[in-house]
Parts: sequence; structure tokens; C-alpha cells
Amino acid sequence: MSNKTLLPAFRCLVGDWRYYICRMKYGEVARQVQLPYELGSNDELGMLNQHAISARTKGITEYLLKSPHRFLGGLVVAAWGGEPQYTPLLMDDPEGMLKGLDREFGVLTFDGTQAYFVLDGQHRLRAIKDALKQKPELSREDICVLIVTHYDTPEGRIHTRRLFSNINRNAVKTAAAEDIVLDEDDGFAVLTRRVLDEHEFLKVDGRVKAIARAGAEGLLKLAGNSINKGDPKALTTLPVLYDVLQYIGWDLPGVVREMKARPTTEILEESYSILCSRLDDLLTNCGKIRERLLAAAGAREVRAPKGTEGEGHPFMRPVIQKAVARVAGEIVQQGLLPWDKVMSRLAQLDWRLAAPPWISVFTTEGAKMIPGKENANLLGDLLHVHLAPKNAQAIKRARKTFKDLRGQQYPITEEDLEKRVPAVEVTALPEPVPHRQELSEQVEAELAAIPPEEADDSAAPAP
Repeated sequence: MSNKTLLPAFRCLVGDWRYYICRMKYGEVARQVQLPYELGSNDELGMLNQHAISARTKGITEYLLKSPHRFLGGLVVAAWGGEPQYTPLLMDDPEGMLKGLDREFGVLTFDGTQAYFVLDGQHRLRAIKDALKQKPELSREDICVLIVTHYDTPEGRIHTRRLFSNINRNAVKTAAAEDIVLDEDDGFAVLTRRVLDEHEFLKVDGRVKAIARAGAEGLLKLAGNSINKGDPKALTTLPVLYDVLQYIGWDLPGVVREMKARPTTEILEESYSILCSRLDDLLTNCGKIRERLLAAAGAREVRAPKGTEGEGHPFMRPVIQKAVARVAGEIVQQGLLPWDKVMSRLAQLDWRLAAPPWISVFTTEGAKMIPGKENANLLGDLLHVHLAPKNAQAIKRARKTFKDLRGQQYPITEEDLEKRVPAVEVTALPEPVPHRQELSEQVEAELAAIPPEEADDSAAPAP
């Protein structure tokens, strides 16, 4: 750095770290702070660069360039080569109003004697650098920067590595349900919230579960991808509804599916109408689930009647909701059948858990749901061959997989299923509907954490 840069800063102390809180312009950050790999072929810096610059940077860059509501969290920056030059200042305060507030306030000087590299926020820094190349006026915007000191000694390297690992190990990722509740740029999150507020059937309190339970001192456990079979009200959960809307919204405008910028009011309005119409179709044609719930004393007797769980309604199970929505959308996208024909064929299925194709994720012997990704995948394959099999080979494969996994013949013959083959030829599957990555990542952890009494109500989601 050839020119000095002066920054207002607060000097702070925590544990064995001295650090500085600064406000920097994007332009200053882009010039002064480097990514670890930009500092040369230093092995220690290579160890720090655990979060390789990835495709995610592109999304943040577009967010900075396009969103008027853009906001980035702060960066944690290490000063390589010793303590930054810090000059304490006293504020003129004749009336004593600022007493104590100016403690450890001063100026940091970037004078070229240290190199600065990012410890936390590599994607954000890369995105800032890339965005300024396309939109230089962003250089005037502000970001908070925490500056710590890194000493190039054996002890200093250990000290900095420990800080880096602690920052990333202890960072708390927001849960999928929190993202859905808070995200104002993800079109499907906005639409999911509106369904909860306005859909005549799903807005009923407790029908879409958002909070699993409340703990002490106001702590909440957010709903995930499973429902306790004894739940008295719930049809589904907030994250599952979010996924279902994405599966049946395969043809909505790209801005809704990209999750990078809030769609216009007109696009959201049109998308909401389309999704509600398709949701209503599912609620009608999936075993008249709306009527069943409205007529029942509680959701438990529809989901898992005591002693006759096999008579329970399949569409009360989240894994089946997601599989049905996904497969229905795929069949239409593949050009095999139009939506109304898919709904007609859904209505013809036997909507009892003990009936095919639901027995791919339900065992009549144990009267419980069977968890596992392979069983959820099998359900998707069997739904395809019940509704619109591509060809005879697809039917053979699905039946063979059922026999391999369950150790018994599938009760519906090849001949009966072949009657469902549409009079079209499809050679390739479409790209899957994109949806929030943290949902699929969260499912495995959720499944592992499900208490034994709830385990029969969950299965891994269809991919």
C-alpha cells in the first residue's frame, strides 16, 4: 500500500485477542484487504483458505449489483506482520455527555507496513472486488471490519489458525424455517408466507407447523421435515410446504426461482394464483385430504388411526407430500401428461398407507414409516410408473428395486402398470427444480435427531 489510509476505530479486548472495530468503504476494502491466496505461496495462508472461492461468490456479486436492499455482514481481517498503527483520540466534550463513550476510540493507519487478509468473509470480499469492476459507484458504500493482529511466528500462526477455526466452527447457520420466515428476496419464501396468511384451508392455526415446540425462556425449536404422528392439527410443516411449492412451481418466472432478487408485485401475484390453484388440485385429488381433515375430530385419526395405522392417509406424511408434488411436476415437464391428467390419475390411486405405491415407505408388518433415502427414491420411481411410466423398462426397474429393498414382489403387475404408459416418447429428464441447498443438507441431521417415538413419521426427502 503506497498511500496512507486513516480509519476511525474502537480498540477492543476479548480473551487473548486485541482487535479493532472499523468502518471501511467498499473501495477501501477492495484495495487494502486481500484474499489469502493473493498474498503468495505461503503454506500457512493456504491452511487458512479453507473456504475456497466458489460459485457462491457469483450470487453475492449479483446481489450487490442488483438489489437496492443489499446488505453484507462484517469482515474479520487479520493484519499480517504486527500491530496496526493506532492513535487514540479524545473527543471534545465540555458537558461530559460522552464520558466513557470515547473509551479506546482512535484512528488506525494503513501505512504499508502490514498486509491485510480476510479470515472470515472470503466470499463477500471476492464479491465486493468483482462488483466494483462492474459498478464502481459501489465503492462509496460502507461495511464493518474487525481487524485482528497476526504475527508471523510459530506461536502467532497457531493463534491465528485457532481463531479461524473457532469462527467457522461456532458460526450458527440459520435453520431452513428461519430463512423461509425472514427472506424477502427468495420468491418462494415470500409466496410460502402468503399461503400461510391467506390460503383458506392452510391458514388455519396449526395446519402448517412452523414451530415444533417452545422451550424454557422463550427458546423455540423450529419445525423441520417430520411431524409427530400424534399431532392433533398439522397436515404439513413450513419447510415441506416451501419444497412442495417449488416442485409445483416449475414454470414460474425465473426471478421467482433464482432467489437473488425480490420479484415484482405483479409476478408474485400471478405466481400466487398459479400455486394456489395447483395446491387446491393436490388437496382434492390426493385422496380428498381437505374433506377428510375437515370431517375428522383431529389430524391424528386421519394420519395414523390407533391400531389401524395402515388405514392412515398417505398425504398426511411429509415424505409423500414432497414425492407426489415432485413427480407430478416432473411428469408435466417431461411432456408425458398435462397437469389435469396427472391429477386425474392421482385421484385413482388407493389412498391408504398399506396400499401401493405408499408401501415403499410404509411397512404393514411394523405399521410404521420406513426412513431412508433409498425408500424415498423408490417411492418417486413407483409414483412415476403408476402415473405415467416412460416405458416398460422403467416399470421393470421400479418393481425390481422394490423386491431388492423389501424382499417381496410388488403387488401391481407389469401388465397393469404398462397400461399407464403415455403415447409419447421422452428421451431425457429435465433439470431438477432448484431449491434452497440448506434444506437438503439439514434433512440428514434432522432425521438423526428424531426421537424414537417420532421416527416412523419421517423419511428422507425425494431428491
